[in-house]
Amino acid sequence: MNSADPVTRVNVRLLDKEYPIACPPEQRDELLESAAFLNAKMREIRDGGKIVGTDRIAVMVALNLANELVKLKGKSQHLEGDIGLRLKHLRERVEIALENGRQLEL
Repeated sequence: MNSADPVTRVNVRLLDKEYPIACPPEQRDELLESAAFLNAKMREIRDGGKIVGTDRIAVMVALNLANELVKLKGKSQHLEGDIGLRLKHLRERVEIALENGRQLEL
């Protein structure tokens, strides 16, 4: 976002405290959805009763989300590798079929 881009100010509520956030107008809905998700996760941690303090709750939620992201990234890389291998085998089969087809034409 550079200074020439239009921005809108959105108030998000996390654990009963409001935070003004600037974002591009087209990202407003995503920001509100993200804030609602974050607020729900923070409430889960807070209502668990083991962690006290907004800062500590926020750090715990951030660590949990980062852990989920790392796991998803690993799964994604595994799937990409699997898809890449399947594509390689498929390409090899197509090349063999094309070579056999050319030999038949001769």
